[in-house]
Amino acid sequence: MILYEYPFNERIRAYLRLEYLFDRLFYFARPGDPKNHQIAVATIFDILDAIERTDVKSAVLQDIERQRLQLVPLRNHPGVAQDALEAMLRDMEKTSNALSTQGKTGQPLRENEWLVSLRGRLAVPGGATQIEMPSYYAWQRKPEEVRCADLQAWIAPLLPLHEGLTIGLRLLRESGRRAEAVAEQGAYQQMLGGKVHQLLRVWIDGETGVFPEISANKYMIWIRFSTQDGELKPQQVSRDVRFEMSLA
Repeated sequence: MILYEYPFNERIRAYLRLEYLFDRLFYFARPGDPKNHQIAVATIFDILDAIERTDVKSAVLQDIERQRLQLVPLRNHPGVAQDALEAMLRDMEKTSNALSTQGKTGQPLRENEWLVSLRGRLAVPGGATQIEMPSYYAWQRKPEEVRCADLQAWIAPLLPLHEGLTIGLRLLRESGRRAEAVAEQGAYQQMLGGKVHQLLRVWIDGETGVFPEISANKYMIWIRFSTQDGELKPQQVSRDVRFEMSLA
């Protein structure tokens, strides 16, 4: 099954974007070719750009506290795995403390003159060549373990935010109930009656060859299923499509 997610507000949209960037960062920061590490460095700068546009840290802290207050009453509740609950509450407290005491997320990276210079160079197409910045070219030629150690040091100031996002999105996703649905002639609508939701999740069988184009607000969900022609241009399908969805 292929999962598609649609945020109902800009806060969750920002969370999903950052989750995508962190996933890319961790993948390319692994031991490997210097070209992979260049992508990792560029992704660090993408994360800094993303968190400078909106106060994600405060939003994450508020979400963790709100979710913690919802979980605390479940202590000693029958049917609730107490070990898992206590572990989650400890993780939430640890992450919240780390975020609260950190200051501005990623500030050590903004104060690193070499990284600031590199950030400006990478923003220019081809700006990271040995001609433009020989010191970066020299760093790429350092032993793999040295590059990886540097990357981990640069990633470290961003980890509390990543952990907070992971907790917030995990609890949000788990709060939705997965159910089957059918899009008749490729289209699906559901009235919400003004009830506030944050995240829509849609699962599609990959063998159907279709993907959802989603619009949603607090009043209605509208999903149109399409496929791609030889030039990858979306073409709406006219057959019934079975899928699964959840609202959180």
